[in-house]
Amino acid sequence: MQKVEKISVFFPAYNEEANLESTVKKARDVLLKIAEEWEIIIVNDGSKDDTLKIADSLSSFDKRIKIINHEVNKGYGEALKSGFYSAKYPLIATTDADGQFDFSEITKLLEKIDKVDVVIGYRMDRKDPFFRKFFGWGWTFLANIMLGIRVKDVDCSFKLVKKEVIDRIPKLQSARGGMISPELLAKAKKYGFKIDQVGVHHFERRKGHQTGADMNVIIKSFSDLFSLWLQLR
Repeated sequence: MQKVEKISVFFPAYNEEANLESTVKKARDVLLKIAEEWEIIIVNDGSKDDTLKIADSLSSFDKRIKIINHEVNKGYGEALKSGFYSAKYPLIATTDADGQFDFSEITKLLEKIDKVDVVIGYRMDRKDPFFRKFFGWGWTFLANIMLGIRVKDVDCSFKLVKKEVIDRIPKLQSARGGMISPELLAKAKKYGFKIDQVGVHHFERRKGHQTGADMNVIIKSFSDLFSLWLQLR
């Protein structure tokens, strides 16, 4: 694959001391091979462990690794917004810091980005508990019906987005993690941007703990989805 000229990559991270260094260094190794210029942004979302300390060490190791620090935990949606609006290069890639994706598969997304504006992954053989998979299927089904986005996995974190999409669509508003991706895709579609998708491998979390949404958060997310539907009509 021909080298990408410029790309920003960001990782939202909350209490990921066990995974952050490995995830970022693997991404750095990939970027050294595929990009002429790049930056990695770690969005520390108010972590209570040593995530920020590790991020500082990585930034000292390579100045192209930058840190956005939320003093308190603001939530996954806010972390994503910080990453998207801080990225400086024409292409913006993001995935989680927990090591459940192989960042080298960014090449799959890059192969499609010349013809579209947003490329999202869908998890092949998703390695999550049954409840998460069931909720993810239902959430994708409902988002597709209400927003007309027609994707296989609306909340997959592995994404590649042209910066002009972020700059031109109305500012993202969702704070809840489940809503930020449907909002991004729905607004991109409404403003005429093209969306494609590609299968990516998904791996079991080896270290640390997943932060799961409780039923109250899930109910509020459905309410937010209905509000977004009304807003975009």
